[in-house]
Amino acid sequence: MENSGDPTAGQRKADHIDLAFKSAIDAGKIDRRFRYEPVLAAHPAEDVDLSLTFLGKKMQAPVWVSSMTGGTDHARHINHHLARVCGEYGLGMGLGSCRMLLESDERLSDFDVRDLIGDHLPLYANLGIAQVEQLIEQNRIREIEDLVDKLRADGLIIHVNPMQEWLQPEGDRIKKPPVETIRRLIDASQVKVIVKEVGQGMGPESLLALLRLPLAAIEMAAHGGTNFARLEMLRSHEAFAEIYGPLALVGHDAYEMTNFINELWTQNEQQVLCREIIISGGVKTFLDGYYLVNKLNLNGVYGQASTFLKHARGDYEELSAFVRAQIEGLRVARAFLRVT
Repeated sequence: MENSGDPTAGQRKADHIDLAFKSAIDAGKIDRRFRYEPVLAAHPAEDVDLSLTFLGKKMQAPVWVSSMTGGTDHARHINHHLARVCGEYGLGMGLGSCRMLLESDERLSDFDVRDLIGDHLPLYANLGIAQVEQLIEQNRIREIEDLVDKLRADGLIIHVNPMQEWLQPEGDRIKKPPVETIRRLIDASQVKVIVKEVGQGMGPESLLALLRLPLAAIEMAAHGGTNFARLEMLRSHEAFAEIYGPLALVGHDAYEMTNFINELWTQNEQQVLCREIIISGGVKTFLDGYYLVNKLNLNGVYGQASTFLKHARGDYEELSAFVRAQIEGLRVARAFLRVT
């Protein structure tokens, strides 16, 4: 009898008939970033190796949990869930701003996640460039080293956010070019440093200045994700936002920044000391990440913040299922998609 070996066949075929017209996709919506090659590979097994060495440690997939805000009532729940899922799936993680830990250990448990992620995966603390500048000027670099040590972190992410600080009512004023402050910290300490922007990305001159430093990595935090300059304007009064609103539209997306870095690498290979990149900002799906990591000429992973945050606020099982699906998607992409 037809379909006797498949009890779902009848319902499946009925679904196909009912959904045939709804499932049609206009040719203009085809994702032209990839060539689809369906005859060259079988469905990938769960043990397909996506691992890479990044920041001196072996990650099981090229996925980075980008820094999110710290110090809120929900920070402990979110950070612990994120660290746990990184440990389960072999991902790297950047903590949100750890500024409050410079003054007190009262909220240390919110950020103390090394036991959850494990020693074998990268974990980085986080401070803003204004705080790093102040600590250096006050001869308090040891406090940065102590912060990294108490969190058992591999190093420090410095978020460079001059536009955010300028627009924030409570913002700090940055007195020196951030590249000078970053260089001073590198010269005066043994702390491994990652530098990131906070949602508007960086142009080629800034990228070149950073690529010439012995940084652990550069994180893009490009335009397209959470834009903290715009966030601050949303917190301000209407007249302020109307005047300064155009500033939130300035910046560079991850595709543009990937091209910048590739060109800079080609033109300045001998001068490039930083050769690892976290691609973040507007990376909405695993296909975005897969495409950008494969377009990048340096060693790279892709990072997400708000996408992880959406799932980290609830049950751990929801977060785990999301990450598992993303990794399975990367395996399918590797099997059948070629980047154009």
